Amino acid sequence: MSLLKQKLASMMAKEREDFKSLKGLGDKVIDHVRVDQALGGIRGVKVLICDTSYLDPMEGIRFRGMTIPETRKALPKKEGVEEPYALGIWWLLLTGEIPTLEEVLDLEAEVKAKAQLPQYIIDVLRALPQDAHPMAMFTTAIAALEGESAFRKRYNEGMTKADYWEPTLEDSINLLAKLPLIASYIYRLKYKNDDHIPANPNEDWGGNFAHMMGVDNPEYKDLMRLYLLLHSDHESGNVSAHTGHLVSSALSDVFYSVSAAMGGLAGPLHGLANQECLKWILDLMDHFGGRTPTKEEIEKYAWDTLNSGQVIPGYGHAVLRQTDPRYAAQRGFALKHLPDDPIFKTVSNVYEVIPGILEKQGKAKNPWPNVDAHSGVLQVYYGVKEYDFYTVLFGVSRAMGITSQLVWDRALGYPIERPKSITRKMLKKLAEEAN
Repeated sequence: MSLLKQKLASMMAKEREDFKSLKGLGDKVIDHVRVDQALGGIRGVKVLICDTSYLDPMEGIRFRGMTIPETRKALPKKEGVEEPYALGIWWLLLTGEIPTLEEVLDLEAEVKAKAQLPQYIIDVLRALPQDAHPMAMFTTAIAALEGESAFRKRYNEGMTKADYWEPTLEDSINLLAKLPLIASYIYRLKYKNDDHIPANPNEDWGGNFAHMMGVDNPEYKDLMRLYLLLHSDHESGNVSAHTGHLVSSALSDVFYSVSAAMGGLAGPLHGLANQECLKWILDLMDHFGGRTPTKEEIEKYAWDTLNSGQVIPGYGHAVLRQTDPRYAAQRGFALKHLPDDPIFKTVSNVYEVIPGILEKQGKAKNPWPNVDAHSGVLQVYYGVKEYDFYTVLFGVSRAMGITSQLVWDRALGYPIERPKSITRKMLKKLAEEAN
């Protein structure tokens, strides 16, 4: 039994007892729902439970109670590199504990043992149209892996509910092992003349992903480790995480659930936003002849964008009320490794200008940048210029958060999700009666 599975098995009795104790609070009111919340995508309504992370409006994401700087400092690192093992964050999300170096290396070895890309996945990807979006290819490949589901096999054999978490963990490890292979295969197939790079058995999970993409730069490998950590989890109310939880609540396995979640991530209001952010920056620079525009020029261009009815992508957030710490972490990386890059200088100038403009406009509750406003410039600097691929990078990372939540959904026996809907006429009547 792997060290991770041993750790989780030792936690089950206590965590299940704690979960059962919550049912004794069943008649307590924890929130109320207004008409504007019902009409506004149930935003902010407290109806989900997620132990892996929490999004604080002022401090940003906390992974099992730890801020991003605390997490980066505490997780084990490979000797001679700046950023932690990317799989260390998965251990933290699953167990609530910082792994030892031995534990991370054990997990790395377990994942590496399953890191083979089946020929049928290659055949599926090659059968798709040449102009298929990378996220369409990514979601298709994940769904195609469902035939390997340990959960489906064990469920058909009649396993007990108490054991549901074990094959869910097994499927999660299998999926995480294959996601960098799938993603890098898509990248090389679409953008690098179908010239593929085999895995390096001496690399860690994050560094090997960069290697297979063809960016064998030590700095980029560290950036990949940082990127995978920063994008890994974000509560369970965002579209991708919630979709994964919702689909899994029907006892659909990890492959169905994560594939569906990636479909949500592919939307421009969610994961595809990182693509939109870089495009806006590059369009801004092209408008001024490819150079870094002045702050005055950025201000005029920004007002032109807003006055045309468009938004400035990467600024604003549904929950955060100050600069996203994930943005700050990437900015720190850029200040250290690419301070003179023209695109980074543009991003920096935009950072100084846009919040003030959005405050003057008065429509944005949060005028500060989120993680998507910075990730693209780093990718371009190291040669990954195909911005329609960026959401796939996001998806490899977000799968860690989604699968960690799914393991605990199955361990604690969360029920099928089934909220009640009403008609607009009923809603109006309820609102009138409330007054």
